[in-house]
Amino acid sequence: MGATDKIIRIVAAIIFAVLYISGTVTGTFGVVLLILGGIFLLTSLMGTCPLYMPFGVNTCSIKDKK
Repeated sequence: MGATDKIIRIVAAIIFAVLYISGTVTGTFGVVLLILGGIFLLTSLMGTCPLYMPFGVNTCSIKDKK
């Protein structure tokens, strides 16, 4: 997972959490966004996305691999 991919996932997770905590998004949709944000945060911290593997997706650039 490339650096840009990680940053986008972390930012999305923060936005989802703020939307849920502020009450902008509630109910089932809010919980789904919160869970999705948790998954985004976890995969960015792990540095890999399990869904990328079966599809052969690689978002690492050459300089990210160093």
